Amino acid sequence: MVEVAFIGLGAMGLAMAKNIIKGGHRVVGFDKSDEAMQHHIENGGVTASSPAEAVRDCSIAVTMLPVGDVVKSVLFGPTGIIEGIAPNSLLIDMSTIHPFENDEIRKDVIARGMRMLDAPVGRTSEQAQTGNLLIMAGGAAADIEEARPILECMGDLIIDCGGPGMGSRMKIINNLMTTVLNVLTAEVLTLAESTGLDRDLAIKVMSGTAAGLGHMSTTYPAKVLKGDLSPAFMIDLAKKDLNIAIKMSEQFGVPLVLARNAETVYSDAQAAGRGAEDWTALYAMMRKKYLV
Repeated sequence: MVEVAFIGLGAMGLAMAKNIIKGGHRVVGFDKSDEAMQHHIENGGVTASSPAEAVRDCSIAVTMLPVGDVVKSVLFGPTGIIEGIAPNSLLIDMSTIHPFENDEIRKDVIARGMRMLDAPVGRTSEQAQTGNLLIMAGGAAADIEEARPILECMGDLIIDCGGPGMGSRMKIINNLMTTVLNVLTAEVLTLAESTGLDRDLAIKVMSGTAAGLGHMSTTYPAKVLKGDLSPAFMIDLAKKDLNIAIKMSEQFGVPLVLARNAETVYSDAQAAGRGAEDWTALYAMMRKKYLV
């Protein structure tokens, strides 16, 4: 049994702490909400009057907090974690914050004699309840292994993202993809229905193509990630079809904000002489422009 402090018993944190308890560990919780603290007790946990008190007898402290300023306050403010925790203890920050804030916090944590993992989570509050989160861990490999028994209480997939700060970076990149795709999905389904298509039928069709399966698991591995830009589907043809969709959206009165931005990128590719290349060459174009 490991004694774990858990700071931040919100919608996600309360469930995560409960699953650590189910894993056979003692969890000392703290939250500014008395109601959350009461729920933690009902889940089999114990509570403390401050973050400093929560970590006093714990070698591992977990924080699950809304923003970077709150993480800093819980760590370094009055009655913060730093005041109560033993040297060389392990902090696991599972909050979703700006990676540069994470880097700054890590420097201060290390300067005060502690170790730190950034380990934000993927998936939703439903998976938090069932212990099936995806956890993106950033930090020293040895620290990830030390934390693994606790992390595995909360998640069924623990990914070492490649060093300090990389879990935080991976979380933001992942959420960028999903949040923007959410907008595109809403726009596409709205346009589909406006044309008279059955929505469920449209979903069935798109679930069998790169539209629903995703380029990362279909077109990219087959083409650009192999260095092959010979056209399975040319940029010129993709741009033609995109323009048709935009014109159709205008006729049905359904604006496609993301499509118009995408049109600019395809036009840039054509201007760069890539019109006859595979449509995944957009990635090659951007890497050349911004990374090489």
